Amino acid sequence: MKSAYELAMERLEKGSPSISLSADQKREIAEIDSVYRAKIAEKELFLKDQIRKARNAGNLEEAESLEKQLVSEVRRLREDCEAKKEKLRASFRK
Repeated sequence: MKSAYELAMERLEKGSPSISLSADQKREIAEIDSVYRAKIAEKELFLKDQIRKARNAGNLEEAESLEKQLVSEVRRLREDCEAKKEKLRASFRK
């Protein structure tokens, strides 16, 4: 007798079958992840330094603005990363 989880997974597989990726395809996706992790780290280092400087100078409004910018930039970079990976996955299905 199958569990509800197993039945749900079978239905999901029928609706959108998963594809198995080759080692090269996995490497390409990992490369995209690596590039974007580096971009995010670079942005975080730069903006966190700017935030620290603004706080030390007593400019809390600028620090708050920079924090919002950091959140926005990281979100944008993560979305770009996922979009590139999804585009790459779509090319594998062809």
